[in-house]
Formats: sequence, C-alpha cells, structure tokens
Amino acid sequence: MGAAESLLAGGLSEQREGLDRGDVDAVALVRASLARIDALAPLTAVVARRDEAALAEAGAAATRIAEGRPRSALDGIPVLLKDNIVQAGEPATCASRILEGYVSPFDATVTERLREAGAVIVGRTNMDEFAMGSSTERTVYGEAHNPWDATRACGGSSGGSAAAVAAGLVPLALGSDTGGSIRQPASFCGVVGLKPTYGRVSRWGLVAFASSLDQIGPFGRRVADCAVALEVIGGHDARDSTSLPQAMPRLRDALDGNVEGLRIGLPREYFVTEGVDPGVLARVREAIAVLESAGARFVEVSLPHTAHTIATYYLVATAEASSNLARFDGVRYGRRAEQVADLADLYQRSRSEGFGPEVKRRILLGTYVLSAGYYDAYYGKAQRVRTLIRRDFDRAFDACDLILTPTTPETAFPLGAKSADPISMYLSDVYTVSANLAGLPGLSLPCGLSEGLPVGLQLLGRPLDEATILRVGDAFERRTQHHLARPPVAEGAR
Repeated sequence: MGAAESLLAGGLSEQREGLDRGDVDAVALVRASLARIDALAPLTAVVARRDEAALAEAGAAATRIAEGRPRSALDGIPVLLKDNIVQAGEPATCASRILEGYVSPFDATVTERLREAGAVIVGRTNMDEFAMGSSTERTVYGEAHNPWDATRACGGSSGGSAAAVAAGLVPLALGSDTGGSIRQPASFCGVVGLKPTYGRVSRWGLVAFASSLDQIGPFGRRVADCAVALEVIGGHDARDSTSLPQAMPRLRDALDGNVEGLRIGLPREYFVTEGVDPGVLARVREAIAVLESAGARFVEVSLPHTAHTIATYYLVATAEASSNLARFDGVRYGRRAEQVADLADLYQRSRSEGFGPEVKRRILLGTYVLSAGYYDAYYGKAQRVRTLIRRDFDRAFDACDLILTPTTPETAFPLGAKSADPISMYLSDVYTVSANLAGLPGLSLPCGLSEGLPVGLQLLGRPLDEATILRVGDAFERRTQHHLARPPVAEGAR
C-alpha cells in the first residue's frame, strides 16, 4: 500500500498531518480516493464524480501546502456531498428521475465554504429519493450497500455518505438530517455523524424536503473530524432566513477528554426493552459504564411525549414535503413529459413519471393533512404536539447537561426487509426524530458491535451546544477503540 492509500485508510487528522509533513501531496491523496471509489463501486455509495476538476483543485491545494499557506484543516482533503446539496456546474438529482439532466448554476453555502477552505469535492453520494427513507434503497441509482455486510442497508437517507466514510473512500462527507438521516446511517455504518442545531448550518442550496426540520451535517471517522467540518460549514448566512446569527465557535477547544461532573440524562422512555435489539441496549449500557468511570453523573429524565414523536414527525414532514415538492412540475427544469394534451396533463404526467412510490406516498399524505377541513385536525395538532416535545426537552435539560440514548433500536437490517412495510421503516427513526422536532443538536458515534454489526450511541444537547456533545463523544473515543474498527468490505479493497 502506498503512502496515499495508507493515509486514506485513516481519518482526517492522519491525512492532515501527512499532507503537512509532505509524506504525500493533495493530488496523490485525491487520486487514491478516486481509485478507492472505483474499487468499491459495488457499494453504490458514490453516484457522480468530478475527477478532472477535483485533480485540478488538488493541484492548487498541493501548491498552497508546499508553500506553507494552507487555507484550513480541510485544505487538500477529499470530501463528498450528498446528492441534494448543490454545486455549481454539477448535477443534483436527489436520486430522482424528476431532476434528471438538472445541473446547478450555483453553490450551496456549505459547498462554497468547503471550497473556500480548500477541501476537494470529489463527487456526490447516493441517497433515498428526495431524502425520504431510512435505507438508501429508494433511489434511481440502485440501492446502496453497507460496507460491514453488503447484503444489509447502510441506513438513510444519507446512506451513501455514511458508507463512503466507513469504506474509507473519503475522510469526510456531508449529509442532511430531517428525522435522523445523518445519525441513523452513521450508526448502521459505524462512523460518526453530527446533526447540528437547526439554523446552525445554512440550508441555502440544500434541496428542501421539510424546511423546518432539514439540517446539513458531517460524517467522519472520529468526533474531532466532525468538529472541524462544522467549524468550516457552520455560521450565519444572510441568504437563509432560518440561519441563526450566532458566530461559529472553535469546537475543537472543547475536546479536552474531561467529563468530570457532567450530568448525563437517560430518558426512561428510550430504554424500554420492547422492540429494541438486546445487543444494542447492551452496547449502550457498556458505554454508560465507560463515561461513568470517567466521572460523568447519570440521572434519569423523562420525555413523556416520546410515544407521539413518529406520528408528529410524519405529519409535519409530509405536509412540508407536499409544499416544497410542488415546484417540480415539469415546466422549469428536470423531467418533462412529452406529447401532453394540456398544462394539467403536463403536470400530472411529469410528476407521475418523475417521482418514486415513497415520494408520492408522502406528497399525498402531506396534501391530505393540509387540505381544508383536515388542517387543524392533523397538521395543526401535530404542531401543538411538537411544542410539547420541545418542552419535554427543556424540562429534561433542567436536570442534565446532555441526553444519552441508543441511536437506533436495531443494527443494519437486510436490504429489502422493510421495503413492503413503510411503518416498520418509519420506526427505524424512533430515537432520532425528536431532535429534529425540537431543533436540537445530535451526535451518533460507534459504541461497539452486536453480532458483527455496528451499534450507535446518540448524544443530544441543548440548542447551540454542539460543544458539549462533541466533548463527551471525544472523551468516550479516548477511552475506547470502537471508532478504530473497520468494515470487512473496505478491508478487502486495500
């Protein structure tokens, strides 16, 4: 294995140090990333590449680094974007037929900030169509595969990004999280995934699914990788009306390994045994013991409206999806039906041909709950329950500094196992949707294996307190080696 391939097998810190020492240059690192994407193409994690442009950008980064003037910790580092985050001159299909042929004329804010930092975007990752799913099976590109077991799902909707980082294609990738779409695939693939506070990262240039829930965030091999990435992509953006005005703190300063005296809440509703894989609960309880031995204090808290989170989420999310996806009408861009009778026929046929079954299901449900006579009974009530869910967290945080839960109730399920049962698929997000409804930051990190598959530990923090959950996650990593485990599919490609 050459120097570039060896560095690629590590995380962001190893690659940064290797570039700064001159062990390898950015061009060789990007070439190694592209070669590894080729070698692991059967994972279907990456759906579009920009080889020539990426190598040119890597060359510019190599010159900066050689001259001692790197732009940031990400300068010369290969990264991937989820296919719903736009980049000028590149396709952005959201894994849907309705956006076939679309090429973005502008950069998303996060894309712009990555490029300004010197990161090299090598391509785009697979996802569930319009981010609607928990398995990355509902995609025009074909199902993505979990590097730990290619017969199993890598989670969704940001499954391609999680699989790419787990397989060592890149050290960092961006995804989006509407109800767990970063944290659940991070758990399934054994990597770190961070959903920031709502409004911490600009949504400008993120193709909208549910605008009050969507948030962009990073995947990395280690907690520190995600901290570095969030420092780059976070912060106020005047182009996004929901962007918070707070400046982005230096999160790496919080990673001191010290959790002495921190109060960590354990919500009793999240630790019921019914419907939860015993192996998942066992690994999470082992993680609790590690943090307790490090000086953290655990307190029981209650989130009494937990039982209503899935129903609330799927009413709010589908209503917003119905409104957001109305723009895909076959008129301005994307798929356009041919030989239509009139404008109504154009709309109907373009949308019928362009959208997949899950997207249609959610549009129909969302349109129904927003319709006259049903708005107050469904959408209005869901928004009131959403407020109660947020208040549950407010009360819980009076007693603790952060909350610890499993990320998912199970490990990665077999591909196709839930395809015919949408309710079962929706329940995969039972531990993650509440953070989106309440606008909280959430972190998933590996805490061991159950029957050879990764288990994720979820940490939830107060709004804008990413520093505390990153601090605890980093402290856990320092005392364990779960983040060092590598999937067998990825090992076989070396």
